[in-house]
Amino acid sequence: MKTNLSFYKKQDLIRLRVEHAFQNLLKFKKEQHKDAFNLQLLEILPEVKKYINGRLNTAIRKGYFSKNKYKADDLVDQLFIEIYDHIDEVKKEKDFYLWLFKKTNALIEDVHVEEEFNDLFLKNIDIYSKPEWEEMEEDFSTDGDGDLIMIEELDDYSYNHNDYTLDDVFIEDEEKALTQQLDKTLNKNDINKHINNVLHNLSLSMCSVFELARKHYFNLEEISQIKNIKYEEAKKLFNDTKKALQVSLFNRYGTK
Repeated sequence: MKTNLSFYKKQDLIRLRVEHAFQNLLKFKKEQHKDAFNLQLLEILPEVKKYINGRLNTAIRKGYFSKNKYKADDLVDQLFIEIYDHIDEVKKEKDFYLWLFKKTNALIEDVHVEEEFNDLFLKNIDIYSKPEWEEMEEDFSTDGDGDLIMIEELDDYSYNHNDYTLDDVFIEDEEKALTQQLDKTLNKNDINKHINNVLHNLSLSMCSVFELARKHYFNLEEISQIKNIKYEEAKKLFNDTKKALQVSLFNRYGTK
């Protein structure tokens, strides 16, 4: 199986780039150079934009609001204002990247309605038959696999490594052996479709915690800060999501 090590390194570089921009942003604000401030932000926000895109796309697919009710660009514009107005709250440059996601998450939470999810799906995830999985995936795939992509101008790098793999689900060293059987029968497209299908049926909180951990590589302590929840809750949401994905994969594709 391919490792995510190279992506970890790229994520570290992204964090460093954001942190290094922090002092420039403070300088531009102090000098009231708002255009220069915004240009600097544009250079460091692709990951944040991708997070906004993913959260809105998930909410739209779940039917919480229509595709045209909220635009990702509108949230990005509001985020620019929030950052400019409140960047002085950040005391250390190493905290800036986390602070950006915390501000972003707060904006997204403001537009989300009270969430509900298919509790019956989670309770029965270990007994669905293969035909039932295929029917659910067909329904999920009807609208372009949920890939609505509302921000056209994101650079290509923002969408690299955007698909889920078995590495995202079987994370611990002792779990790696469990993937050998699945590796022999599944291709990358099958894996990504199945994982996204399962996530679609889970709660927004479960989806966002899993996305922050596996697509943006925040640890659980950081995620608890971003989402303003207790560490124990972040850990439970992540572990419950991971377990649901593991059970679903073996139930659907594993040899009985």
